[in-house]
Amino acid sequence: MDKPGLSETEPEQTLGAERPLPLPLALPAQAPEGFRSGFVALIGRPNVGKSTLLNHLVGEKVAITSPVAQTTRNRLRAILTTASAQLVLLDTPGIHKPHHLLGERLVKSARSAIGEVDVVLLLVDGSEPAGRGDGFIVELLRFCRAPVLVALNKSDLVDPLRAAELEASYRELLLLSDQRADPADPGQRRSDWPLLACSASTGAGCPELVEALAARLPLGPHLYPPDAVSDQPEQLLLAELIREQVLTLTREEVPHSVAVQVERIVEDGKRIAVLATVLVERSSQKGILIGKRGQMLKEIGSGARAQMQKVFDGPVYLELFVKVVPNWRRNPARLAELGYRGE
Repeated sequence: MDKPGLSETEPEQTLGAERPLPLPLALPAQAPEGFRSGFVALIGRPNVGKSTLLNHLVGEKVAITSPVAQTTRNRLRAILTTASAQLVLLDTPGIHKPHHLLGERLVKSARSAIGEVDVVLLLVDGSEPAGRGDGFIVELLRFCRAPVLVALNKSDLVDPLRAAELEASYRELLLLSDQRADPADPGQRRSDWPLLACSASTGAGCPELVEALAARLPLGPHLYPPDAVSDQPEQLLLAELIREQVLTLTREEVPHSVAVQVERIVEDGKRIAVLATVLVERSSQKGILIGKRGQMLKEIGSGARAQMQKVFDGPVYLELFVKVVPNWRRNPARLAELGYRGE
């Protein structure tokens, strides 16, 4: 394994005991009468703001974000609890035309979520007219049994003079989908799906969106403790925080070829030590990640460590390695090892 350098300038030290596995979540609290709970899938094209919306709704960073499309790779579960409902939100990978086995498994993961939830939220970029990618997902949802809502995200970017025109393009898309359907089609009438404008960046329209989603959930108890915000493993969150910095800081050719494995999380005195490996497919990508005199890797480590310190509420020592694994995105065994099973 290649070791280009540490993300801290201090020398390598002997590490302490392995960090114990986190304790199971406490038992959920008793829900009041009329309480609703269930699962909501966030579905949409890449880069429409699903992860940003997820983070805003729960009030914490549980999913990474970046301007690069197809940032989300895992189906993340975030938990939003209000006085009258608990929404378990699934942030799915963006639905797109896959170009390799990894892409196929990501799309399969997003599609399978549709049949496993109580409500589907189709998130679109409301600052642009409806496009072919949106139409593809609308057709995909035709036989979805769960209620579907359409959120017109990025309302903060919409010129008020164009708002009605942009919303009309999505209403027309849903209507055309109905008109093309077989009259005997048992699927949902897409033109009946509610459209709600919102902004994941500013929060405008988000309370109304949560209320609309909660109203469509079944009656039920708390599924998680009221103060829980996510159930994703600690190692996955830390790996994603590192990958977020790669997405943000490197050239466009690198991000989709990168995966991160957290090898160890260790208690090291009063701080946490995290050892992780960044996988790339080509030596040229490795060079970009390391940078001149290791500067890029230091920046990646510094940014990731700052986010990790918020997670642990204390100091973090992060050690990064870079490893070339040719064609890992097309290798079924490697994808399974990294957790990309398409389930």
